[in-house]
Amino acid sequence: MRKISMLTAALFLCQPAIAADDPNLARAKAVLSKQPIIDGHNDWPEQLRGDFGEDWWSVDLMADSSKFKHPLHTDIPRLHAGRVGGQFWSVWVPATVTGPAAVKATLEQIDIVRGIVARYPQHFELAGTAADVRRIQKTGKVASLIGVEGGSQIDNSLPALRQFYALGARYLTLTHVRHNDWADSANENPRPVVLTPFGVAVVGELNRLGMLVDLSHVSEGTMKAAMAASKAPVIFSHSSARAITDHPRNVSDEVLKLVAANGGIVMVNYAPGYVSRRRMEWEAARAGVRASFSAPPYSGLYIGQPERAAAAYAEWEKAHPMPEVTLAEVADHVDHIAKIAGHRHVGLGGDLDGIDNTPTGLGGVETYPALIAELLRRGWSEADCARLAGGNILRVMEAAEKVAAGLKGEVPSALQP
Repeated sequence: MRKISMLTAALFLCQPAIAADDPNLARAKAVLSKQPIIDGHNDWPEQLRGDFGEDWWSVDLMADSSKFKHPLHTDIPRLHAGRVGGQFWSVWVPATVTGPAAVKATLEQIDIVRGIVARYPQHFELAGTAADVRRIQKTGKVASLIGVEGGSQIDNSLPALRQFYALGARYLTLTHVRHNDWADSANENPRPVVLTPFGVAVVGELNRLGMLVDLSHVSEGTMKAAMAASKAPVIFSHSSARAITDHPRNVSDEVLKLVAANGGIVMVNYAPGYVSRRRMEWEAARAGVRASFSAPPYSGLYIGQPERAAAAYAEWEKAHPMPEVTLAEVADHVDHIAKIAGHRHVGLGGDLDGIDNTPTGLGGVETYPALIAELLRRGWSEADCARLAGGNILRVMEAAEKVAAGLKGEVPSALQP
């Protein structure tokens, strides 16, 4: 099952080239030569599985994947072109998959990440600690970490969580787009208890393991409750600023201040609907129009008439073209988070290969230097750009590892949901 709808080649072809003579681009590449990008969230493994099934093992990952039948944002040459030195690979399972099936599917996703590393050891190496990342990125390889994108994937089992950690997982996103038994998602109506006692135990076990608590996708109430429960800094692996785009997946100024106090980090997402208010409104309108044309089994102007519904939707889309979202708008989110939380609490988590399309200028993993160049153009220091690129997430990882070392003698929780 694919996380997003099929990508189209046109979305890649519209991306403008980076000006090779831009002096800020040269500065950005110099910054990234010392501190490469460490991105918080990329769905490449899931997209490979979705497009090719088990045949992904035979796909040439050195090939230009932007020219695949279903173009991708990621391949090995473009990772190197983008100065990527570390990547949290998402092992995502749909929130509709629950119980033992979710655990099995997560293991299959972890197998893909480990398989990528095994197939291309000259380009990738598994990392488990900040020290691993620092060492690996100096070799020119991509330090590969694993992020489990949804608390439902542990099937209410702390032993399952521990085994995911043993296989390389280094963060757990507490929810995806649905509530689970112990934590609230941002995508559903809030419940009276946003983080149950078992949810607090999950946070505690993550702290004990040295596994990062990821608050992307959770409700604001759960964000606050999880930070109150956590002894270690938290992350938002792929979220943006709610003050700029008022989407519940984004992070409010109130929570940004709590992130700063917690020592955590918000890694900015490229998803256009989270970056641009105009795009968010257009997407909401599109969903309403589609439902008005055909919403089986009872509603829709053209219910049971797929050709008429498709023609009507095509006319609507022609009259209401999709608003463009730009690299500069992503930079606005980075700027805002740095302003409210501080430059030590912002990073990048593009959600590449997990989104239908990208902001103009950010069409793949090769474009990170262009974003750094934009921030340098706005007056960011090279030191702050280095922190954004990877220094901040390394600091958070080291802090979480220190907390885990202090909890080493604690017995794991036996609490049940």
